Amino acid sequence: MEAIAREMRISRSSVSRLLSFARESGLVEITLHSPQIARSRLEEALADRFGISVRVAQAPVRASEAERLERTAQLAAGALAAAVRPELTIGIAWGATLSALVRHLPSKPTHDTHVVQMNGAMNPQTSGLSYAGELLDRFGAAFQASLHQFPVPAIFDDPATKRAMWRERSVRSVLDIQARVGLFVFGLGAPGSDMPSHVYTGGYLDGDDVVELERAGVVGDCATVFYREDGTDDGIELNTRSSGPSLDAIRTIPHRLCIASGRSKRESLLGALAAGLITELVLDESLAREVLRGAPRARSGE
Repeated sequence: MEAIAREMRISRSSVSRLLSFARESGLVEITLHSPQIARSRLEEALADRFGISVRVAQAPVRASEAERLERTAQLAAGALAAAVRPELTIGIAWGATLSALVRHLPSKPTHDTHVVQMNGAMNPQTSGLSYAGELLDRFGAAFQASLHQFPVPAIFDDPATKRAMWRERSVRSVLDIQARVGLFVFGLGAPGSDMPSHVYTGGYLDGDDVVELERAGVVGDCATVFYREDGTDDGIELNTRSSGPSLDAIRTIPHRLCIASGRSKRESLLGALAAGLITELVLDESLAREVLRGAPRARSGE
């Protein structure tokens, strides 16, 4: 009212009387739009559409993709901590999203909790052990959990090599732990993301692989297992060489917490929802609106 009074060169009391008259006569309505109510409506709409639990992270309109990711990761860290309990085996898929998540993990000491790496991180340029190991270490420190690395290539050169390695007892022991996972925590890779996913920029794919993914209509990956926007993965040869769990195996895990941020992840997220890979989703507001805009009804994560 002081600003209006200065602008119109009248007293504040006059402004108050004019506003009261305007409200009473219906010329002016004063409405407050709660950001929390808007987020709740988004969450409810997504939950109803896809049959999953949803949390939406708010960010300023002009926030960068990096800022949106950090806010989403912070919200997801709280959701993860709430889900962790004693005697739980947690599976994690490495990537930029989980790297952001672990920076916000609160301390929650537990008993007999295990954390296992779900897909290999090695490629021709690096062993990936330090990268994946740091993620595991952060989880272990937060929950006082036992850690289980998976020291195999992310993507094998030959499917026969993968099959042979899967018969090795040392590898088999990790696969057995993966089979006991009750909570799977993962982000989604997307070849066209504004913040390129590590699997597409870190030396994991060669030129022929990229051509194959484009030809197959791939829009994203979960733990280096690739899929299309309709959720299908049949005929994608690269998946026969991937170290990650099959989409069928992922769907058997009771609790599947996905973290996604950025509008450019829209197709990748829609594909994961269509495939039924997600039971709980944490995402930023801009991506939530993109997914709701014209998205088909996807298969629920039952």
